Amino acid sequence: MKLEIARGLFLVTALSVVSLAAAAWQEASPQVITLNEQLGYCPLPRQERTAEIVRPDHDLLLLMFSLSQGAGVQG
Repeated sequence: MKLEIARGLFLVTALSVVSLAAAAWQEASPQVITLNEQLGYCPLPRQERTAEIVRPDHDLLLLMFSLSQGAGVQG
């Protein structure tokens, strides 16, 4: 393959990749959020989070202490 043909194919491939990337790139555009007549507040995205009660593990301190004491050098 001649060098001119290889350069041409590389140029066409590079331009096609750049054009596909530019077409696929979606940037957030500014939009006006309109208030629905039925709602008396600003519409926000829904979050499906449930509040869980987290109980601390009382044996965690004992585990950390035993791990730090067991790492000593036996000699």
